[in-house]
Amino acid sequence: MLLPSRTAVLNYMFDKDEVDVKSVMAALKDDYGNEKQFNEKMYLDHLMALEANGMVEMSSYELDDNDELIMRYKITDDGKSTVEKYIDKRYRVA
Repeated sequence: MLLPSRTAVLNYMFDKDEVDVKSVMAALKDDYGNEKQFNEKMYLDHLMALEANGMVEMSSYELDDNDELIMRYKITDDGKSTVEKYIDKRYRVA
């Protein structure tokens, strides 16, 4: 059984210093890559929704070599508490 994708994003971030959309998608591709909603737009939406709910915060941003905006996020203390409280340890990324 898989976690809902937005929850999986938060769970993935639990022990990471900083992530961006592409790194999250690369990490979750094996489990979620076959889903119709597995695309950058949706996963950016997941990160922004988590940010709006205080679970993550934008830590930095920059333009890459192709002038594409790269936004990096880090999990907040509230986000970590949520993972610890609601996500069973067997689903935790180690």
